[in-house]
Amino acid sequence: MPIGVPKVPYRIPGDEEATWVDLYNVMYRERTLFLGQEIRCEITNHIKGLMVYLSIEDGSSDIFLFIDSPGGWLILGMAIFDTMQTVTPHIYIICLGIAASMASFILLGGEPTKRIAFPHTRIMLHQPASAYYRARTPEFLLEVEELHKVREMITRVYALRIGKPFWFVSEDMERDVFMSADEAKAYGLVDIVGDEMIDEHCDTNPVWFPEMFNDW
Repeated sequence: MPIGVPKVPYRIPGDEEATWVDLYNVMYRERTLFLGQEIRCEITNHIKGLMVYLSIEDGSSDIFLFIDSPGGWLILGMAIFDTMQTVTPHIYIICLGIAASMASFILLGGEPTKRIAFPHTRIMLHQPASAYYRARTPEFLLEVEELHKVREMITRVYALRIGKPFWFVSEDMERDVFMSADEAKAYGLVDIVGDEMIDEHCDTNPVWFPEMFNDW
């Protein structure tokens, strides 16, 4: 059984013959990125760097970000969100599997009308949590105050992006709220449920996602 990242043949522009290239490097060349793990420093820097590079390379073509993540570090998720708002290309978000906690915040950051969840996706939002609860009392109190500010900021972003009152979102974030793809669409977290897109664009012939998007 093959071990590691598979390689596929890819002809680099200017070369006469195809060479075997890491699958994900080929996908990056096609402006397709993946967040398929917990949000930590390495994957965050990886995604931010690729978004900035692809924006410099071509500021008009869309970037596609596939998400299947349980969430992760609060500030790192905010950094990805802010990068998505800063780069010139529109960011398509395609959610498969789960987008929980900060991953749902990143899902929310996709270009409006271009946020997609597939039928069996689960999406969860809740209030941000601190990783420093074992700190001494003075530091803990400072951490709580900072966390309160960050929570208010994130709640305002949710409220603005989904078009609901601040108090409404704040109440929901008091607990873990799990949603299906249809429920997330009704809530405003996504714009399209994947089976709707497939019915409209594919009929009986499967088409690779970016080609489907170009038809919109």
